[in-house]
Amino acid sequence: MLVDDEAGFTLLVKAHLERSGRYVVREENDATKALETALEFKPDLVLLDLVMPKIDGTNLGRQIRLDPQLRDVRIIVLTGSIPKNHHEPTRVGDFLALSKPIGIRELMEAIEANLSV
Repeated sequence: MLVDDEAGFTLLVKAHLERSGRYVVREENDATKALETALEFKPDLVLLDLVMPKIDGTNLGRQIRLDPQLRDVRIIVLTGSIPKNHHEPTRVGDFLALSKPIGIRELMEAIEANLSV
C-alpha cells in the first residue's frame, strides 16, 4: 500500500511496482483515510510519505501499528527531509526511512528486504 498526498507520485510508483509482476499496490492520497484503506486491503507493507496534510507519516504509522489487525504490517517512510546523499536507509521514529526522490530499483530493493525479514 502506498500513502502519499501527491497523486502523480503514487500513480507512477504503483505502475512501476505492478509492472514488475511482483506486487499488487493500493494507493491512498488522503492520509485520513489510510487506516481504513489498510484495514480493507490488508497490505504486507505500507509506504508512507512523511509530510502530508492533517497527519504525518510517523503518526499514521503508529496508528497502523496500534491496530491489532495491522500490527505486523511492515512500514517504510518516504521523505524528502533526509539528504539525498544519504544512501543508506535511516530511521525516522520507529520506522525505516528512505529519501525522496527515490529510484524504482532502490525502492524495490528496500521493499524486498523488508518483506523477507
